[in-house]
Amino acid sequence: MPDQALIEKMTAWRRALHRIPELGFEEHKTSAFVEARLREIGLTEIRTGVAKTGVVATIRAGERNKDGAILLRADMDALPVQEVEGREYGSGTPGKMHACGHDGHMAMLLGAAAILNEQKDKLKQDVVLCFQPAEEGAGGGREMVEGGELDLAGISQAFAIHLWSLYPAGTVHTRPGPIMAAQDEFTAWFRGRGGHGAAPHNARDPIVAASLGVVALQSVVSRFIDPMSPAVATVGSIHGGSACNIIPEVAELIGTLRSFDPDVRNLLRERVEEAFAGAARSAGCELEFEIRPGYPAVVNDAESANMVGSLAGRLFGKEQVFESPPLAASEDFAYFLQKVPGAFILLGAGNEERGITAPHHSPRFDIDESALPRGAELLAALAMDS
Repeated sequence: MPDQALIEKMTAWRRALHRIPELGFEEHKTSAFVEARLREIGLTEIRTGVAKTGVVATIRAGERNKDGAILLRADMDALPVQEVEGREYGSGTPGKMHACGHDGHMAMLLGAAAILNEQKDKLKQDVVLCFQPAEEGAGGGREMVEGGELDLAGISQAFAIHLWSLYPAGTVHTRPGPIMAAQDEFTAWFRGRGGHGAAPHNARDPIVAASLGVVALQSVVSRFIDPMSPAVATVGSIHGGSACNIIPEVAELIGTLRSFDPDVRNLLRERVEEAFAGAARSAGCELEFEIRPGYPAVVNDAESANMVGSLAGRLFGKEQVFESPPLAASEDFAYFLQKVPGAFILLGAGNEERGITAPHHSPRFDIDESALPRGAELLAALAMDS
């Protein structure tokens, strides 16, 4: 367990970072803060500007170094969310907020850096501390991997912890295999022929086509996907028309697809487009369809996930460790795990008694900071034991 002085530092670091939220690839103040804290801890091998705004630091193991290195990752970016008012350490930037716990992730990794730097003579392999930009949709993890970060450092295993406000503070959750879903976005434009609402026979109504498309979408998962293979198809936005008595030219649907298996992912893409095309034809309209591929599924290496569970059980007690169900949220740590074995870990950060229950991306999101030292301890232990 980190000592009290380090615990207080981690809390202060998290709150300082919470006050300066920055969006993906804009984390200039955040990067400068992280670099300064790493140098205060005593690290000297630090690179900045990685994947535009990322920071990567290395702690060398010395003569006992075995092949490869272990990577510990924290994401850095905030969200375009207006935080609720009245918090002592609330966001200092209107319209931006750390609403997903990334401020806590950085504080935990800085805490782990402090622990590991004091015990570097005991390390069996080098440890790479990766402060990654732009997780929230912009794909900073992909840029780091495609930029050769894992190859450059000779990474053989990678771990990341995500604070999770829906689980009790301090509990540890992971699983072998898929833990978070692949994500794709789609836009469907139903193009008809505009006209007067009182004479629909002279028009081709794209709103009818889009409505039929929403209904048809419901059968994609229920009738074309194996019920033992989780999948989600959701329309989150529908636009069309400007007045009650005008049939518009175009109606637009925007939505998301979630899956865990690559074959299911491909089938979802195909069947959703086919369902929309059939809906368009039945209403005398044409379809234009676009898929924007998102992050792949986060798939934990079984050996690494089991190691996390065993180690967390020794550190915190077996009653604090749980197997997570697969979650339909997505995460770009997936790109790291496509390249090297490792595990993505959820660390409980909720507290019902203190009212810390708001979901991620909510303007009321918060974390129980008592989880921070536990996360730092687990990250450091993973590096020491690997």
